[in-house]
Amino acid sequence: MNPKPHDLSTPHPPPPLPAESRSPGFGLIVIGDEILSGKRADKHLGKVIELLGARGLALAWAEYVGDDPVRITAVLRRAFASGDAVFSTGGIGATPDDHTRQCAARALGVPLALHAEAAELIRQRMREIAAEKGEPYDPDRAENEHRLNMAVFPVGARLIPNPYNRIAGFSCAGPGGGMVHFVPGFPVMAWPMIEWVLDHHYSDRFQRGGWVERSLVVFDAMEATLTPLMQRIEAEHPAVKVFSLPSVDHPQWGRHIELGLKGSPEAVEQAWPALVDGLKAFAARIGPEVVRKI
Repeated sequence: MNPKPHDLSTPHPPPPLPAESRSPGFGLIVIGDEILSGKRADKHLGKVIELLGARGLALAWAEYVGDDPVRITAVLRRAFASGDAVFSTGGIGATPDDHTRQCAARALGVPLALHAEAAELIRQRMREIAAEKGEPYDPDRAENEHRLNMAVFPVGARLIPNPYNRIAGFSCAGPGGGMVHFVPGFPVMAWPMIEWVLDHHYSDRFQRGGWVERSLVVFDAMEATLTPLMQRIEAEHPAVKVFSLPSVDHPQWGRHIELGLKGSPEAVEQAWPALVDGLKAFAARIGPEVVRKI
């Protein structure tokens, strides 16, 4: 009897991981049509990775979305339910294409309201602008009243100070344990605000000097061949993660795989002989060792 072929039309996905097996991570949402159209290049992803890395942290995921309220709301609902600390950049202004504040409220199921402290910071900024121009400050001018819309946040939001122009960002907690921190799209404002959030709310997670990546360059190897070794090391040393980074056109090493471990220095040191001995068993041609410390 011929074996029954696999039915590819009805795949059976693996069961979800239990909640306790995944610790909270850091996420990034970049909002704006100008990014997706290519009119502007995103700079936030690389910088957020850098800011987290300087504190011994890592980015778990990132998502891009245009200025579509339905899509933004859906992305934010997932973020609020994720249990992660998430940075959202862009769309918190007060022009017709800025939807993030409204979408955040919709995703949380709460109303929008003028935040008194954020409004006062905006008024301070408007007084400064008027003084710089040598004009009297008139709070009833139409443009000044309009600027106060940037202080309308979902009820319960907490402020993120903006050292550039005092127009604050805000943080909101979701029912699923996710905390989303909303900052402007301008890097000159967003990056110091993200640093402030990290240093004031997540310093207990910092692991400076507590994370290391140690790897070997392996020539002329196939990832499929090395996969059993990688699985065995992770099973025997659950405190480390095994990574494989193939390259086909490296300017120095040509076609190769960078195969390595990441984790605490102690965990990596303990698992390292298993990686080296496993590669020897494959008679792999091994190149330089690479070590990266955070």
